[in-house]
Amino acid sequence: MLLRHVEPSEATGRVAEVYAAMQSAMGMVPNAFKMYSVSEDLLVKQYEGLVYFMSQTGLSGKLLAFIRLLVSFRESCDYCIGINTGILMQYGVLPEQIPAIRDNPSLAPLPANELALLLFVLKAVNTPEQVTEEDVKPIRIVGWDDRQIFEATFHGSMQVASDRMLVAFKVEAD
Repeated sequence: MLLRHVEPSEATGRVAEVYAAMQSAMGMVPNAFKMYSVSEDLLVKQYEGLVYFMSQTGLSGKLLAFIRLLVSFRESCDYCIGINTGILMQYGVLPEQIPAIRDNPSLAPLPANELALLLFVLKAVNTPEQVTEEDVKPIRIVGWDDRQIFEATFHGSMQVASDRMLVAFKVEAD
């Protein structure tokens, strides 16, 4: 990592609080979060965002992991590709399935409503100028409300920013 970050053994204050929560929930502090420790306030916001998405949106962890994975392929972020592949393995996705899904996201093993939202988010993130009302209507029809559509798209868009930071600052796998 190119920037000086805070290791868990050196953490104090709010950084130590976030790290302790992550250790408790995940058994580790991922290097991506160590990168954010360069800015205590942004680390807290990033952690709060993680907690929010995992508990408040109605978006499944598997859907969110597919959003992050497929955005990360486009951004060439090996760190996030590896992390999200590992997360998806916990949901029963086999590593051998990933290349085909990367090439054709419609093969992602998700319920139809989640697959529709995934494909919409990828379009919105990758070609936002092409999104029309005709893209949004079918997402609503399969049960997603505007808040969920917005939040899933926000999640994908923020992944672009995270990927670029992780690549720029040479963050490697844990």
